[in-house]
Amino acid sequence: MKGYRPMPIFSENTIQGNDIWFADRLGIPSSSRFNEILTATGIISKQRQKYLNELAGEKIVGVKPGSYKSAAMIRGAEMEAEARMVYAMEYEVDVKQVGVCFPDENRKYCSSPDGLVNNNGLIEIKCCTLPVAVEYLLKGKLPTIYYVQCQGQLLVTGRKWVDFFSYYPNLPSLTIRVEREPTFLSRLEEEIEKFSYELAILVNKLKAM
Repeated sequence: MKGYRPMPIFSENTIQGNDIWFADRLGIPSSSRFNEILTATGIISKQRQKYLNELAGEKIVGVKPGSYKSAAMIRGAEMEAEARMVYAMEYEVDVKQVGVCFPDENRKYCSSPDGLVNNNGLIEIKCCTLPVAVEYLLKGKLPTIYYVQCQGQLLVTGRKWVDFFSYYPNLPSLTIRVEREPTFLSRLEEEIEKFSYELAILVNKLKAM
């Protein structure tokens, strides 16, 4: 399949959240927001133009606007290391932290998975609030809102699967393995390539003003 790239670029020396990490992602579409380009049902997102404008603005201004972080978001970030360790011990696997991943040297779009698992996998950690963690456990399936993100990570990294890992202390953890969906990946890659092309045109237009 066209979207499968066996030699992606991994920035393993970059710490997620630091200045270098933000600089690497500046003005580049990221898998965590691919759902603003294409929805899980395969239709164009209504947020597409807004996201396009945002990234073009970042390219011109040279900085990413500060974003609000709720108490739940801060807590989730702090708990991520613990969740990663629990997952590694539970499944007896090696989980390597990574900064920004790109599909190739063109670096037109990117992903920042929460870990590389052995040679073929990824992990996407969600340290949710207690009610949400319980909800995920009861449903026992991948929340639809994360489908595009997970498939996007597989598109960027070329890996075979990603484990969606929901974690809350003293609750059973939930692991949902998400494998590559070739049809959706082809559609996603096509739309991201179009989006990246339009982004480049918009940036040049703004520079000429």
